[in-house]
Amino acid sequence: MHALEDLLSRINSCFWGGPMLLVLSLFHIYFTVHTGCIQRHLGKGIRYSVNGGNAENKKSCPVSWPGHPAPGQIPVKNNSAKNASPSHKVSGMMALTTTLAATLGTGNIIGVSSAIYLGGPGALFWCFMTGVFGMATSYAECFLSILHRRKNEDGSYCGGPMVVLSDRLHKKWLSRIYAGAVVFAACCMSCSTQSRAFADAAVSFGLPRIPVGIGLALLVGIVIVGGAGRIHKFCIRLVPVMGGLFLFCCILILGKNITYLPSAVTLMLRSAFSAKAVTVGTLSGAFMGALRYGVTRGLFTNEAGLGTAAIAAADAETPDPGRQALISMTATFWDTVVICALTGLAILTTSLAAPELMEGFSMNELTTAAFLRLSAGGPPLLSLCLMAFAFATLTGWSYFGEKATLFLVGERGIFLYKTFYIVMIFLGTVLSMSFIWEMTDFANLFLAIPNLYALFKLRRDVSGSI
Repeated sequence: MHALEDLLSRINSCFWGGPMLLVLSLFHIYFTVHTGCIQRHLGKGIRYSVNGGNAENKKSCPVSWPGHPAPGQIPVKNNSAKNASPSHKVSGMMALTTTLAATLGTGNIIGVSSAIYLGGPGALFWCFMTGVFGMATSYAECFLSILHRRKNEDGSYCGGPMVVLSDRLHKKWLSRIYAGAVVFAACCMSCSTQSRAFADAAVSFGLPRIPVGIGLALLVGIVIVGGAGRIHKFCIRLVPVMGGLFLFCCILILGKNITYLPSAVTLMLRSAFSAKAVTVGTLSGAFMGALRYGVTRGLFTNEAGLGTAAIAAADAETPDPGRQALISMTATFWDTVVICALTGLAILTTSLAAPELMEGFSMNELTTAAFLRLSAGGPPLLSLCLMAFAFATLTGWSYFGEKATLFLVGERGIFLYKTFYIVMIFLGTVLSMSFIWEMTDFANLFLAIPNLYALFKLRRDVSGSI
């Protein structure tokens, strides 16, 4: 296991230590410029999401190409199904909360903590910037997936980078690589990171790890066996509550540390651009470390550039790709620009206000140390938040994996996929966390590369007109 972890670490350092960071940054910047800085319409996207994305459709985006049907209207095999109603209608808000359920997980708590520990305070700046510019890439991939989605026989939709690669670019082999990577990421990467984090939080309450793993697998199984409809309904209820609670706690910590906030911001900026190690408490880092861990953890939390958000966005009932893409783009804002930034600032201000609290904590526990500023009850409250985040991510990512399985093998593979997913939830509770993070960075390569290829080839199909 240690040999495999070392090998993955070397591969990840090779790719994420330079080439992928540069490519992702160029994509984020390109789509920011190409869409006329779509981020300036963030407020409009939030308003659309609040009303469910059902505002009057004033503008559509009629992109077409010779010899192909109109976007989003690919004919179904059975003509009698053209007027069929989907088994469940997915609103813009449902698609958004499913995306947030999948992305609001351990990356916001453990990921930020490990990024700052390994990359120093400057990693928080690069994580934040990944979110700001990543919104444009998230918009672009969601736009394309809605524009080029399939309509199923039951009236529902199937979309995402795998459909774009297969139907629009005719790269079926690459579409299968992407879909296979989604299934692998769901069953291995997502299950492992979230179930291990859930189990660690439960153990802090004195609960035994193995029974917790079994119970978690059964609870997630109850949700996901109900299919996409139950997952969407579950997410739209859980996500606002858990996200709001965690944000409230972070704001309380910043309130107690408010006099140290300017110093924390200064330290973060100085570390972000410094070639020398910048140290505060137990935190240290230099430029390349800050850049690598900030961007990779930012990517893990918001998944901009991986294309997974586009899978959920393509399910939404909307005639306008731009409107739903704008709604889905806000997931990156809430996930990284808001929650990750506040989590990181809570850690940095606490390290300045009470450095003794940081002593003795591992790279995954700095957020726990920050929550000690609330009171002795802070860490248990964080554990509850972490358990809720992990549970939501397990349900959200099961949906991504289910859609990819449908694309690869059809309905016949769903039972086997869900069974394996539930088993992996249990197994993930006992794996090494450092090994899990290396696996996460490695798996992200096979999601990012095919998706970025599709974005590059179809970049002119993306419209920033809202």
